[in-house]
Amino acid sequence: MISVGSNIDWAEELVTRSRQGDRDAFGDLVRTYQDRLFNSISRVVASRADAEDLVQEAFVQAYLNLASFRGNCSFYTWLYRIALNLAYSNARRRRVRKALERTREVSEEIPADSTASPSDRMERAEESERIRRALSALSNEHRVLLVLRGVEGFDYQTIAEVMHLNPGTVRSRLHRARANFRENLHREDCPVG
Repeated sequence: MISVGSNIDWAEELVTRSRQGDRDAFGDLVRTYQDRLFNSISRVVASRADAEDLVQEAFVQAYLNLASFRGNCSFYTWLYRIALNLAYSNARRRRVRKALERTREVSEEIPADSTASPSDRMERAEESERIRRALSALSNEHRVLLVLRGVEGFDYQTIAEVMHLNPGTVRSRLHRARANFRENLHREDCPVG
């Protein structure tokens, strides 16, 4: 039976050899940790396929950044942190993508109201188009901020986590996004030219 201390020493030896360009040593690290990492990450993400992709990407990132591994924690701990950060980034991208898709859906939706007159429906359609144009004129960041807050209903802390900002920055950028949106709506009402 291999003791924990000798296993850590063995992993350190593999890391050292990998840094020197020994691909077989890095292959040994992959074989040693891939199942353990997959089992952990599969509990964090929604699907097995996502977990497989994230584990593969974590090993690629670890290999590319092996020079930055300082050794003040175990290789597995460092590798796990890489995989977890990738999982969080993947989740954030999905939330932002869903929010943007939802914005498109909301801006294109015209509530069906059988009691509304044709002129009322036309006014709603025009208003919806006006809002869509005002939103599309915003920067991606401002549009995402408005969607996350207004459509998704996320609080400032959640938005900060999704966008890698601090909550104070979210508040100020959201304020500016709202001001830009109002300006865009005003331009829609009073076109120049």
